[in-house]
Amino acid sequence: MKKTLASTLFVASALFAAPAFAAPAAIDAAKAKCIVGEQTDGYLGIIDNVKADEALKREVRSVNQQRKAVYADLAARNGVTIEQAAQVTAERLLNNAPSGHCIQTPEGGWVKKP
Repeated sequence: MKKTLASTLFVASALFAAPAFAAPAAIDAAKAKCIVGEQTDGYLGIIDNVKADEALKREVRSVNQQRKAVYADLAARNGVTIEQAAQVTAERLLNNAPSGHCIQTPEGGWVKKP
């Protein structure tokens, strides 16, 4: 029997200790400057492509690949799709983003979290 998304949320909350969610210092700094932000799909997004150098873009790709692997594992264990696992985790990431960091809105724009 498939577990509900609510149970996936419970499991997803435990994933915040996983290495895929422990961002490198360069990403933390870029988040604080709104160069990088949390997207509504559970992945990091580049907000300011001009200010994001190639090293930062590589870091973002690396973190997103790690997150996708975590989402795939979570999805397999809970009988949901990778996208559903990512979406549930995205809600937590967006809600727990620190003040001053930019997060993606459901419409696709970016806002600085108060």
